[in-house]
Amino acid sequence: FAQKDVFQLKDIEKIAPKEKGITPMSVKEILQSLVDDGMVDSDRIGTSNYFWAFPSKAFHARKRKLEELESQFAESSQKKEALQKSIEKSKIGREDTAERAALMEELAALRQKKEQLKTEIEKYRECDPDVVEEMRQTNKVAKEAANRWTDNIFSIKSWAKRKFGFEESRIDKGFGIPEDLDYID
Repeated sequence: FAQKDVFQLKDIEKIAPKEKGITPMSVKEILQSLVDDGMVDSDRIGTSNYFWAFPSKAFHARKRKLEELESQFAESSQKKEALQKSIEKSKIGREDTAERAALMEELAALRQKKEQLKTEIEKYRECDPDVVEEMRQTNKVAKEAANRWTDNIFSIKSWAKRKFGFEESRIDKGFGIPEDLDYID
């Protein structure tokens, strides 16, 4: 800001330790952090990198930020006023009166009755024709699956008898298969 000029890195590395007391080893690191923060501009021209920072840029950046914050504040103020008006409108007709209190009590009682009826419906849910039909379908699928697995067990027992010559009772005992295993009718 003080010199209002454009510099190369080697110029800054010479000036910074003398004028600002920055250690020469950390100049490049500090300069890079200033570039990353947007406080110093840089550009590559040919094979050289140039760095600059003018007071007017910082001033205009702060001015833009201030304008942005002021517009946000104005928007928020308008929104607050609109919400206040909405609250006032919604309060009209909701004054605490005896009639309103009675209606609120009636509403609470009706809500409670609704919950009781829902729990009662849940008790009788198993008698619902749709639920009964769904249970029948589930039972049918389960029966088919049980018969399929029983068939698989019989197939494996048959294969083991042919392949290894085991007796059926020995296979049943070895694998924990009940003697009365049969298809479900």
